[in-house]
Amino acid sequence: MFIYFDTDSAPAPEIADRMQQAAVLCAREEDLDPVRLSLSVTFVDAEEIRRLNREYRRVDEVTDVLSFPQFDDISNLPDSEEINLGDVVICQDVAELQALEYGHSLQRELIYLFTHSIFHLLGYDHLQEEEKQKMRAKEEAVLAKMDLSRDDTGGDILG
Repeated sequence: MFIYFDTDSAPAPEIADRMQQAAVLCAREEDLDPVRLSLSVTFVDAEEIRRLNREYRRVDEVTDVLSFPQFDDISNLPDSEEINLGDVVICQDVAELQALEYGHSLQRELIYLFTHSIFHLLGYDHLQEEEKQKMRAKEEAVLAKMDLSRDDTGGDILG
């Protein structure tokens, strides 16, 4: 899967590599060919994600991640060489706070938020408990394959 990073906020190469790995695993969870898929990722501060959340979701609050899917239903993706699934916006400020709060590494938090967002791009949601359980199980399966457990305390930072 190709990830287009905003050049002003691209992560450190180690984080970008781990995000690439997570994206491929998410696609494979859905039996999709990761070679044909792409998405964009932008890291923003709390003020910007609040603005985006207010503008697009009508929620005037800071949040950790926003997903902007390109498709309502991925069961009929176009037959083209590259299929852009949509856009992911991650708030680095919130990710850092949540990593501290949950007692795990920033890498683990960023990869979790990214994985969570990809599953939104792939049509999953967590409004109903049954949907939430399915989505969480897929997220945890990807993180387990990446050896990023909830108690991962290794340190790393964004570049």
